Amino acid sequence: MTSIYLQVAAGLGAAWTAGAVIGAERSFHGRAAGFRTHALVGLAAAAAVMVSLAPTFAPGVFPGGAARLDPTRLAQGVMTGIGFLGAGVIFKEGVNVQGLTTAASVWATAAIGLLCGVGAYVPAGFATLGVVATLLMLRWVEDRLPAQVYAWSVFRFRTPEAPDKAGLQAMLAARGVSMRELSYARSHDGAILEFSGNLMARRDRAFDDLAEHLRALPALAEFELSRISK
Repeated sequence: MTSIYLQVAAGLGAAWTAGAVIGAERSFHGRAAGFRTHALVGLAAAAAVMVSLAPTFAPGVFPGGAARLDPTRLAQGVMTGIGFLGAGVIFKEGVNVQGLTTAASVWATAAIGLLCGVGAYVPAGFATLGVVATLLMLRWVEDRLPAQVYAWSVFRFRTPEAPDKAGLQAMLAARGVSMRELSYARSHDGAILEFSGNLMARRDRAFDDLAEHLRALPALAEFELSRISK
């Protein structure tokens, strides 16, 4: 009986530790679901799958001592439930969607907790290393990979001095930016001509250069540049 309780303690401790390690990285980068959340997810997932061991360390729970719970079904329920928790850390900020990586790390932590709960410590350790390496090392790699950057844009020109579509696109192209899905609008009794659409560039600095140029345009009444993910 004592060995069973040691097995339970080891599984819960390993799941808690793995969740804490992953959560520490999330807390360091200022995410709401951080150190404590990930530790609790790992611990709870391990505890849930350990319910299948109840007939062993609590024989009176099931008449006749027969196991009635399938660990695979418990694991399926845990992973489904964690999906809802992960959805809680995903939010929309303007036209951006934030929290997807944290949601994925919460889901991965639950899987690691399940591994610890069934005593698969080596796979759980490898999975923990993989998650931490993805969050830390691949962040560095991602920052150095060539990538396209996008922004939602709105340009409000004074109508008498407003450029046409070709003129606007030429101005953007001169700064390494292209515009897609262009829309038009007039407001303020026709005094303002508005262009809106998605901008695409191949470097982050392009939007900074564009904003600096736009601030100096006398014909431009207002503009908005909001980074988005695609």
